[in-house]
Amino acid sequence: MLTTILAAGAAPAAAGNNPYGFWEALQQGGVIAWSVFSILAFMSIVSFYILFTKLFEQQKIINQSKRVRANFWSANSLREGAAKLEKNSAYRQIVDDGLQAQDQHAQLTDPVEAHDWLHGSLARSEASINSKLGGGLAFLATVGATSPFIGLFGTVIGIYRALIKIGAAGQASIDAVAGPVGEALIMTALGLAVAVPAVLAYNFLQRRNKSIAEDLSAFSNDVLGFLASNGAVRPVSTARKPAAKPAAAATTAAPAR
Repeated sequence: MLTTILAAGAAPAAAGNNPYGFWEALQQGGVIAWSVFSILAFMSIVSFYILFTKLFEQQKIINQSKRVRANFWSANSLREGAAKLEKNSAYRQIVDDGLQAQDQHAQLTDPVEAHDWLHGSLARSEASINSKLGGGLAFLATVGATSPFIGLFGTVIGIYRALIKIGAAGQASIDAVAGPVGEALIMTALGLAVAVPAVLAYNFLQRRNKSIAEDLSAFSNDVLGFLASNGAVRPVSTARKPAAKPAAAATTAAPAR
């Protein structure tokens, strides 16, 4: 009687433990399952770190672009306008490189067209900024391309272990193959869960980088025109100006009757 009561009390506790859960599947998979899980977890963490840091970096340049359009070209000279920009910012770098190239051209002993010299210097400045913006995106592309195959490796090992258990047991019972098959499916799901966000982040960041590069190229062209014309050519500042007063409506006196 006592044995029956103890067995009945232990049954609910045993039923509460899931032998086919996520951590249980990793424990059954051993070193290979834990290695695959660790690699995919590392890839996922680094991918999200790159995503958030690049978003912050891109948004900073986008905010700089808005301030440049509003205030920069209202300055009397490039040096005065550069003083309004943040130090070590992308737009400040282009202006400083343009001014430096202008000073260097006066020191050249071999005659070179000023336009070509300035254009080359500004192009190098743009390329440097775009290269910094593209940093880390290669890792996202690598994660998106390789993580499904890393998960597939864990899947193959899980299926192999299931076949070994079937051969050892002599029959394909659910108890024998549920653990290894569950491990295989978990590895597949982990590979896809890491790859999909990495691919989406890569495409999203690339699109924003392209938009930023277009703005930088337009600003660089404006700086080149300003330098090549000694300040005669400059874009119109978009700073808010006081609205013009509406013209007074012309009134005509009604003829007296």
